[in-house]
Amino acid sequence: MRFLRFLVPAVALAGTVAAQAPNYEIYAIKYATLKQFPLGGLVEGESRNTRLDIGMYIFLIKGGGKNILFDCGFYRPQFLRQWKPADYEIPSAAVERMGLKAADISDVIISHIHWDHADGFDLFPNAKIWIQKEEVEYYAGEAFNGKKRSAADPDDIVGIVRMNTEGRVGLVPGDAQEFLPGITAYIGGKHTYQSQFITVKTAAGNVVLASDNVYLYMNLEKHKPIAQSLDKESNLRAQDRMKDLAANPKLIVPGHDPAIMNNFPEAAPGVVKIQ
Repeated sequence: MRFLRFLVPAVALAGTVAAQAPNYEIYAIKYATLKQFPLGGLVEGESRNTRLDIGMYIFLIKGGGKNILFDCGFYRPQFLRQWKPADYEIPSAAVERMGLKAADISDVIISHIHWDHADGFDLFPNAKIWIQKEEVEYYAGEAFNGKKRSAADPDDIVGIVRMNTEGRVGLVPGDAQEFLPGITAYIGGKHTYQSQFITVKTAAGNVVLASDNVYLYMNLEKHKPIAQSLDKESNLRAQDRMKDLAANPKLIVPGHDPAIMNNFPEAAPGVVKIQ
């Protein structure tokens, strides 16, 4: 039995969605670029000799008096040294392009525990963190038992557990959970142990923020799984589900495609408005 079932009980979601859901606005904020990333590392079956510059994004969701981030980027020195991102801006400063301070962020939704999506969890001092319950339980427990490496950075997982003891973590208990008004979490493909993607209610209908459940538009267009998956069929099932959930196929937003910055209108330097 995983020890976190005793250490960090799941936050009950009853009552959190009682308020009428607003029509949110969603913005993609590009805070870095990874240069010359192999396409075959993103789309199963594609050549690793083909390379492209991929975007590193956080997504700002505004509405109902909240400023919510979907994913929170990275900032710890080991990741900067290893990946050498271009055009890098720490995510807590990147939100200032939208007229916000880090302290203005009310909630951070983490799609999965990987460094480039979860490492910035502690940059936003007033935010509540939302993450799948089983993702935290696994990476704080079984993932490190007798293993030399894990998808989770130790500083990140320990920090999230510590924040939970302060009452600042909402553990989403599984699939199809509307944990904030108008924002629903769905279990993704097995990119990590229990990744999630979300739908967000907007004036145009549901937008799907896929994170790494879809790296590039090419994954959807060619119906190819992401290259980094523990279960490729689960990834394809998640992609198909997104097509049913989104109000429009163009409102499925991948996690790293540079074309995001061309497919939507500019709202500020390095920021586009999705809806």
